[in-house]
Amino acid sequence: MSLEQQINSAIKTAMLAKAEAELRALRAIKAAVLLAKTSEGAPAELSEADEMKLLQKLAKQRKDSLDIFRQQNREDLAKKEEEELAVIERYLPKQMEASEIRAVLTDIIATTGASSPADMGKVMGVATKQLAGKADGKVISALVKELLTK
Repeated sequence: MSLEQQINSAIKTAMLAKAEAELRALRAIKAAVLLAKTSEGAPAELSEADEMKLLQKLAKQRKDSLDIFRQQNREDLAKKEEEELAVIERYLPKQMEASEIRAVLTDIIATTGASSPADMGKVMGVATKQLAGKADGKVISALVKELLTK
């Protein structure tokens, strides 16, 4: 079942359950999918990788907004973003733990021959491809920097 079909089904369920926060997030996902499909040069159907990138983008937007709202002491708005983020994350693959990421990065560093922070670009290029959808870019970057400065 495609992401769009899953979302449509979930929207119906959320409407029946009168789950306002869930409905808001699902509609945002559906809108993003429709925008991606109707943009110029876009294929009629999105690939699974494109769907994951789209969901990751939506999740990142919610996380960024959440941080801003917390800094401005707007807990009412932060709560809405948190609720939407929880719904979006249900459709994303489970994120790897820091220890798992560290193990993968150690292997990548060994295979690329990176030895100093100057080699961070080489490592990040391979790491972002290999860990796409499984780990946040900020976490990967921080761990690479930490491992290369040892």
